Amino acid sequence: MKKIYLLDDAIISPLGFSISENLSAIRNKVSGLKFHENKRFDSGGFYAGVIENVTLNEHFSKIGNPESFTKLEKMILLSVHNILFKNPDLDKSKTSLIISSTKGNIDLLQENNGFPKKRVYLAELGKVIKDFFRFKSEPIIVSNACVSGGLGLAIAKRFIMAGKFEHAIIVGGDLVSDFVVSGFQSFQALSEYPCKPFSKNRNGISLGEAAAALLVSSKKGIGANNICLIGDASANDASHISAPSRTAEGLHKSIQNALQEAQITSEEIQYVSAHGTATIFNDEMESIAFNKSGLEDVPVNSFKGYYGHTLGASALLESILTKHSLLNNELYPSLNFDEPGVSKPLNVIENLKNTPLKYAVKTASGFGGCNLALVFKKEENE
Repeated sequence: MKKIYLLDDAIISPLGFSISENLSAIRNKVSGLKFHENKRFDSGGFYAGVIENVTLNEHFSKIGNPESFTKLEKMILLSVHNILFKNPDLDKSKTSLIISSTKGNIDLLQENNGFPKKRVYLAELGKVIKDFFRFKSEPIIVSNACVSGGLGLAIAKRFIMAGKFEHAIIVGGDLVSDFVVSGFQSFQALSEYPCKPFSKNRNGISLGEAAAALLVSSKKGIGANNICLIGDASANDASHISAPSRTAEGLHKSIQNALQEAQITSEEIQYVSAHGTATIFNDEMESIAFNKSGLEDVPVNSFKGYYGHTLGASALLESILTKHSLLNNELYPSLNFDEPGVSKPLNVIENLKNTPLKYAVKTASGFGGCNLALVFKKEENE
């Protein structure tokens, strides 16, 4: 069985700039989604999870000049800094830097932002992060819609197993930019209220912005327990440029292949962290995939009610939360769930629950028909 261990992690989000702050908010059902005024909307605005610039600059000023970097760069740099601060002896010559984002610095396409236009390219984003921390190798850029963050984790596993690196830092980030908001508005996919994954009364997504970073290695950490990635698989359903497959074959195949690599069955899975965007078609597709995979009775949640959809960061951020769910033996509630709203039965988590956990599945899907499944295991150290 090929596997890597999930070591230190970091989250920069509207819920806080530390793991403890984020977990505390989730345990207490506190959402980062707020109403943001915008005259383009008949309702006067939209709900989203947005990081306050003042708070971000206050934190970033401890490691660099806030005026020299874009908002996204500051978020990503802070998250990576939190990893490196806890691992001062990490050998960067043996550590890969993997950056996941769907849109990067897309907001720089607007006029009068004070940054050179080339900064909008994802390669330039990678260069900024690499140069700030003086990484030795060129960063790996992953941009595959909303599976990007999770796919970055899967790619790290494959590179480490192939002997290319001993460790990897995967970091994902995206913004609630005018470009992204107008795009989802054109699809009529934005919810009129904080999103309600898997609920009967759901009517679209809420957007969010965050940065998340994770250090992984072929070597175990020193804690009492370790979480490892033991299976991953991705499949494209080749169905539609933006809508998911109505038969869920792509996600179902991803789950089955990931379980096969992990050498376990669906009966051993105790928790599923779903993509759960709260659009009509995504939640329905996931319910079909979970039922086809024998996961209909497994406790499932979505974190979108807390963060909104953070695009390229979402699958990585939610993998980190899945890690802590396993470590803490906690099932976190799926915020804003009211009553079942999909055609297939699901065991949606409504309240915080403590229960022994060992195996979990994380799923993600995105535009272009991409699907991803990750299988995590908790190992006890002797």
